[in-house]
Amino acid sequence: MKLLVATNNPGKLAEMRTLLNLPDLELVTPLEAGLPADFGVEETGSTFEENAVLKAVQYAQAAHLLALADDSGLEVDALDGQPGVFSKRFAGEGKTDQDRINFLLSKLPPDLPDEQLTARFVAAVAFANPAGEILKVENGFCEGFITRQQRGTNGFGYDPIFVVKTANRTLAELSGTEKDLYSHRGNAVTRIRPFIKKYVRP
Repeated sequence: MKLLVATNNPGKLAEMRTLLNLPDLELVTPLEAGLPADFGVEETGSTFEENAVLKAVQYAQAAHLLALADDSGLEVDALDGQPGVFSKRFAGEGKTDQDRINFLLSKLPPDLPDEQLTARFVAAVAFANPAGEILKVENGFCEGFITRQQRGTNGFGYDPIFVVKTANRTLAELSGTEKDLYSHRGNAVTRIRPFIKKYVRP
């Protein structure tokens, strides 16, 4: 059975392939599903869950396939929960990961030590059928804090400046297996995996 992973982000795709390595399940990208390269969904939701649902429904309907979509981002307490659902667009459209990191760091209170820059990554994943019906939604969280000194070369996005509380390392310092264990997306996909497994092989 084919499952469309509703993203063109290579980092997310790699994580999904590891987390959803199930018998009889073939993960396909939007391009592999025949969708145009510029296909996208306007993320108008006010929460990660709303955006994940929007993407799952529209990708599933467009490709006529089961679809799994996620929406995720970083919430920094010192910034009143920003960038939140605007994590990708926080520094403006068309910016690089480094641009986003630099912009976020520039917004932090200069007198606050790293350990008090508490933050969390949040992820929502939504599973939809080709009719556009949502079959399951799960959420995942990863608590930690922001460090002004980038550390690590793995991962993507804000990973080099997010220290995982329970690991005392940034997400970018973790191996892929470790990141799947600790990360918000890994947590959310692990929660939804049994449902997908049962759906594929009832």
